[in-house]
Amino acid sequence: MTQPEVLLWSRLRRRLPDQPAFRRQHPLGPYILDFFCPAARLVVEIDGHRHGEPEQMRHDQRRDRFLMARGFAVHRIAASSVFEDVDEIADGLRVLAASMIGP
Repeated sequence: MTQPEVLLWSRLRRRLPDQPAFRRQHPLGPYILDFFCPAARLVVEIDGHRHGEPEQMRHDQRRDRFLMARGFAVHRIAASSVFEDVDEIADGLRVLAASMIGP
């Protein structure tokens, strides 16, 4: 795991009452997902500087198409955003996942 992933996981692994659970480094098809919320079918990817390179961008697009074709939502977050405010990112992901599950 990269440093931003470790920081984010330190927040997401805390299971809060009435909040969806996340997994880290979850295998799905030919891919390993950074974070995954099964109840919301939400995939969270932390993108470092390499994700701006053309080859990596093409890989990410193939991966996203594969996941979305199977009914998963993909949410990408810049690694720099995790460093800026990891608590805000974690809280936002919990809210997003909960909104995708519904009442």
